[in-house]
Amino acid sequence: MGNWLERNIVEPGKLPLLLALTAFVLTFLITRLITRMIRAGKGPFRNVRAGGVHVHHVVPGVILILIGGFGAVAGGRQGFGSALAAVVFGIGAGLVLDEFALILHLDDVYWTEAGRKSVEAVVLTAALVGLWVAGFSPFGVNDLDEDEVQSRGSVISTVAVNFLLSLIALAKGKTRLAILGVIVPFIALFGAIRLARPGSPWANRLYRRRPRARARARLRAYHHDRRWLGPSRKFQDWLGGTPDREPTRPLENR
Repeated sequence: MGNWLERNIVEPGKLPLLLALTAFVLTFLITRLITRMIRAGKGPFRNVRAGGVHVHHVVPGVILILIGGFGAVAGGRQGFGSALAAVVFGIGAGLVLDEFALILHLDDVYWTEAGRKSVEAVVLTAALVGLWVAGFSPFGVNDLDEDEVQSRGSVISTVAVNFLLSLIALAKGKTRLAILGVIVPFIALFGAIRLARPGSPWANRLYRRRPRARARARLRAYHHDRRWLGPSRKFQDWLGGTPDREPTRPLENR
């Protein structure tokens, strides 16, 4: 079965990556389904507690990542052991990134606005790994022909240029484009040539004495967020659940 998949579905050697990605996505979806049922008080599932401590699923996730990672190192890239390690690692990664916001904030923000970062991290990770499985390589090295691959200078220059584009996009506050640009250089180029977002390192340093550039950046960011923020949040709510509404504070406490 594994040999058939490598011959017909994925490139040779990428079957473990495909299995890890599949386990990662399915684990996230199943975990979100279970946590939404717990939140609604439906089904047989309940929060796990040990000695009065709420054990978050990031804990077994870390354990599974360690088992899968060390198993992959010990088992090589082929055979049943490699496939099993990939699945275990994918399950662990799905559990960990589902609580990415908890790790980031060191607080239980799962059902708050801050918890949206977990869904963003999962979607971004799945997109990156999916592009890699589909045949894209970091920094566009896959676009080189045989003669260019034999030339170290061409490879180094290609990696350097694409890495620089990703850094510029990151400095301009376009984090998603910068990360995706590691796999698809054109995306990083798009982020690098566009105006920086207000508050980004690029805008704070280079737009400080350019009021027209600051105004254009604010206007573009406003129109972009107005167009895409709503659909993005609706997708996140559909995928991961709607966050709890924060209580409105009295005016005197604001």
